[in-house]
Amino acid sequence: MELLKKALGETAASVNGLLELLLPVQDGPEHQLLDAMRYATLIGGKRIRPYLVVCSARLFGVPEARALRAAAAVEMLHCYSLAHDDLPAMDDDALRRGQPTCHVRFDEATAILAGDALLTMAFEVLADDETHPDSTVRCALVSKLAKAAGAHGMIGGQMLDLVAKGTPLNIPEVARLQRLKTGMLIEFSCLAGPILGKASQEAYHSMQNYAYDLGLAFQMTDDLLDAEGDEAEVGKKTRKDSDAGKATFVSLLGIDKARAQVRLIADQAASHLAGLGKNADPLRHLAQFVVERRA
Repeated sequence: MELLKKALGETAASVNGLLELLLPVQDGPEHQLLDAMRYATLIGGKRIRPYLVVCSARLFGVPEARALRAAAAVEMLHCYSLAHDDLPAMDDDALRRGQPTCHVRFDEATAILAGDALLTMAFEVLADDETHPDSTVRCALVSKLAKAAGAHGMIGGQMLDLVAKGTPLNIPEVARLQRLKTGMLIEFSCLAGPILGKASQEAYHSMQNYAYDLGLAFQMTDDLLDAEGDEAEVGKKTRKDSDAGKATFVSLLGIDKARAQVRLIADQAASHLAGLGKNADPLRHLAQFVVERRA
């Protein structure tokens, strides 16, 4: 796990460097917007989604510079979603990654605009020919991310999450909610590599199956962290789901069964990579890391 943490740190440093270039400090009347965009994006985070992009890209011989642009784009979109999720109208959180949330640090209107701008810029980055010289590939990336983030993806999942407060849900319904809210963006991160590398359909589907199980394991671990994690270590308020009366994998299965299930799903995720050889080991190790993380 130490080698994986080192690799995550190296990828985070590379992505952060590119984000600094894409989001430079600026003067002028709109500087507060740019400051908020930088704050929402650069205050920390493990950069798991960018790591998935970079690792999947390496499997298919994609130049690092192209992979990092796709990684930066998905992180911009992810950070926009966090800035909006934390708003009083949504989850009403004051802490994110151990720091004040964007609307607390600035104000609600600025946080909304910063999220909007990050969302828009993510597609600007993908559409640029620096991301890939083939316009067909760029269009495929833009289309895939739009579907992952839209009404039938992350945003749809957030709507279901709002509806779920105080509404009884069964396990398939919770799984669908989390598949949309969390899993779709993880899927894009895993599939950016095969898209950039014009991989075979077989390899693409292997990565897609891996992503499906990884996203489920990731969210189940989040549920466990909310139920039993330490707020200082997790970096945000815990026990929110139970306080809101929300159905989760933990509330439906219990902590012990949920923990056992998440390990089985992580092992299943890794098994989908069998045909991709030892070069896929970083992704196999990440599946285990997702289960064992404490934040």
